[in-house]
Amino acid sequence: MKMMLAENIRAFRKERSLTQEQLAEALGVTAGAVYKWEAKLSIPELELILQMADFFDTSVDVLLGYEVKDNRLEATVKRLQEYRRSKDRDGLAEAEKALKKYPHSFPIVNASAALYRAFGYESGDRALFQRALELLEQSRLLLPQNQDPQISEQTIYGRIAQTYLGLGETDKAIELWKSHNADGVFSPQIGQTLAQNDQLEEAQRFLSEALLKLVSDLINTIIGYMNVYLKRGDYASAQAILRWGIGLLPGLREADKPNYFDKVSAILLAALAGSQFLSGQGDEARETLIKARELAAFFDASPSYDESDVRFVGRVEGASAHDDMGATATEAVGHTVAQFENEELTALWRSVMEQEAHHE
Repeated sequence: MKMMLAENIRAFRKERSLTQEQLAEALGVTAGAVYKWEAKLSIPELELILQMADFFDTSVDVLLGYEVKDNRLEATVKRLQEYRRSKDRDGLAEAEKALKKYPHSFPIVNASAALYRAFGYESGDRALFQRALELLEQSRLLLPQNQDPQISEQTIYGRIAQTYLGLGETDKAIELWKSHNADGVFSPQIGQTLAQNDQLEEAQRFLSEALLKLVSDLINTIIGYMNVYLKRGDYASAQAILRWGIGLLPGLREADKPNYFDKVSAILLAALAGSQFLSGQGDEARETLIKARELAAFFDASPSYDESDVRFVGRVEGASAHDDMGATATEAVGHTVAQFENEELTALWRSVMEQEAHHE
């Protein structure tokens, strides 16, 4: 409950053009008493509150101006989340109250743990990190209540590891991450932490795994965006996201040695050409298809699906590259063009290929 008594006394007084001295005289108190009320240095006795309500022709509840919080579970969780977003440390006291009221609620315990972790990082206060660990362990036990698909036992263990890192217990953090590193989800954190602790060879192994997964996810994301924009007829945005991806991937090439991402770049170039063609940029589409053909030929001359041919990446156990676009990069470009189901675009691709064959 939040009261606005001080603010309301001042507001009602000014509304009636009264000085503090005049209000004091009307109530039979000193001007100093009125000053303290408005400055939140003291609170008037109940009898005086009743007198003021009558004097100002209002009700006691309006004069108090109290705001009752919605303390239902869902509203409390949202309020705790807002304390974290606004970096309001009053949320810590609010969290403890909520934990007393809902001690066995996963959403409350989880939101409170997030608050303590956040303020622990900001202040470096070990006590806050220790409280976060207690709550994270408790939330793990309450996990069967969880209905948020973004939270799992793995994500909670990841947060526990991150909290150990905040406490300076690096070895505990690394071992916990390693124990729950399904699908390499914690490889970036493991690699970064190992590198900071001069365990360079092991760090590079995890970082290589992380980089390959990151680039693979990035490519899928770019293609997803492209499909969204193409289906909306937003060709400018489709071309922008494709150009961004096309500009990034060459940085993963080691000197003039082809790698699998050259094949991917050729596919993205073909998609860019399709978007250009649909937006009426026929000449630009032809130039882009020529670039796609040249890059595909570069890859096909010495194809590599070996992850260690990617710049920055070492040998990653179990890694391999696969796609369903064609056995060669050139076939993959043709397959991409065909997916646009546009006869004129397909004819343009044939023309580009015939021109190349004629030059040979």
